[in-house]
Amino acid sequence: MGCLLAPPDAESRVGIITTKRLGGAVVRNRIRRRLREISRHQLPDLTIPCWLVIIAKPESARASFADLSDEWLRLARRLSILPARS
Repeated sequence: MGCLLAPPDAESRVGIITTKRLGGAVVRNRIRRRLREISRHQLPDLTIPCWLVIIAKPESARASFADLSDEWLRLARRLSILPARS
């Protein structure tokens, strides 16, 4: 996941990249749907407005929704765009 600071008056946005290495169209679309849903729930909690780019790796095709969500949160905290856990 990469982050670019958005202009102050802009909203946070997410772009998801899934390549054919992940599998067929059904697999790629499932990964995109899952990542889009995770992002939709987390975007309101971001500490700063930013534009995110998520590049799905082949392991994401076998990961559960919970695993993807945990990884999303870990990477967002590493980028310091989510508040630290309390």
